Amino acid sequence: MRWSQILYTVSRYKNMTSTLLPFFLEGEVVKGFGRGSKDLGCPTANYALEVVQSLPKDFVPGVYYGWAQVDDGPVYEMVANVGWCPFYQNKQMSVETHIMNEFNSDFYGSNLKISLVGYLRGEMNFDSLDALIAQIKQDIQNAKDNLNQTSAQKLKEHNFFSHKQV
Repeated sequence: MRWSQILYTVSRYKNMTSTLLPFFLEGEVVKGFGRGSKDLGCPTANYALEVVQSLPKDFVPGVYYGWAQVDDGPVYEMVANVGWCPFYQNKQMSVETHIMNEFNSDFYGSNLKISLVGYLRGEMNFDSLDALIAQIKQDIQNAKDNLNQTSAQKLKEHNFFSHKQV
């Protein structure tokens, strides 16, 4: 792929995501593959397939940053992969959310609300697990940097996070 094609693709994705964001998702946390904690040192909360299938058909796969809330708890920074995780060759699309907080235990069965605020990058494949881990660390830092902006901070207080699950 030539640089002009890459720049066009990135520009197209940025335009598509800017019309869809912020995007709000809510659903039950289900057990995933367990790779986030075990392989990557980056635990993730996963949604059931029906929540993933509720995404718009033109939703751009990739890595997003935003805010997350478990049940009625505090709202935390998060980074999420929306897509097929090419390194692991997933057959089904998933939404895997890394919440930037240390939790004392798993929270399977809890209600998870996320606000996808911005788009960091498209999905990529990696030559090694170490390369994937390095990119995840960079994604987390990029997410934190972006979430410190005033426009992103305002979404932390969005009424989506204040309504109670019935």
